[in-house]
Amino acid sequence: MIIDIDGVEMNYISEGEGDVILIMHGWEANIPAMLPVHNILKDKFKVYTIDFPGFGESPEPPEAWGVYEYADYIKKFIDRLNIDKITLIGHSFGGRISIILANKYPELVDRMVLIDAAGIIPKRSMKYYFKVYSFKFLRKIYNTFFFWMDKDKRMKKFYTKFGSQDYKDASEKMRKILVKVVNEDLKPLLKGIKASTLLIWGRNDTATPVYMGEIMEREIEDSGLVILENAGHFSYIDQYAQFTAVLKSFFKID
Repeated sequence: MIIDIDGVEMNYISEGEGDVILIMHGWEANIPAMLPVHNILKDKFKVYTIDFPGFGESPEPPEAWGVYEYADYIKKFIDRLNIDKITLIGHSFGGRISIILANKYPELVDRMVLIDAAGIIPKRSMKYYFKVYSFKFLRKIYNTFFFWMDKDKRMKKFYTKFGSQDYKDASEKMRKILVKVVNEDLKPLLKGIKASTLLIWGRNDTATPVYMGEIMEREIEDSGLVILENAGHFSYIDQYAQFTAVLKSFFKID
């Protein structure tokens, strides 16, 4: 299904009856990526699973949004559906949006599940700073040697060649969004979350390491962390049977 909110379209699916759950995917993902979670819950709840604008079958937003613009859009989506109480499930990037909504609208968000969620600025090692400064030096050299090219074309070619895989795979607008998103530190919002929160993490997650889940557990008052062994950033897929058991326990599903 497609919904138009303020001229921005979003694709979503909806199944089931009862209390409302909204499932939100990670960066570069989409509805099919979250169907393993959706299918656990659809027989007991009213479950909505979305393609964020710019992902899956949803067109890109009109400009380079940050996480707060995405959160505002999702709040309008919830309001359009006349939902007054909701449970949020967010994986990775979807976790960022969940954190903002739970902080801003405690009367709306009843429960929350964060799966390998993003939102904490990573610890910076010397290796990271060496990589960053090397990248900046390389960019300066590239600009010097290719000064004759149009700047926009020159930088597009540079980032396509030397940027991260997520950056390479994204369109120009989504690249700008990615840069905004990864630099947003949501840790200050965690203490303001009142929703009962389940944190599920893969022990071997390298994109959002376990220590980020441990920080969230300390900061969110009513929260508990479950770590799945032999699982990475997509822990809900890597250890699906365990994940299903944990989720069913949280939602009291027999």
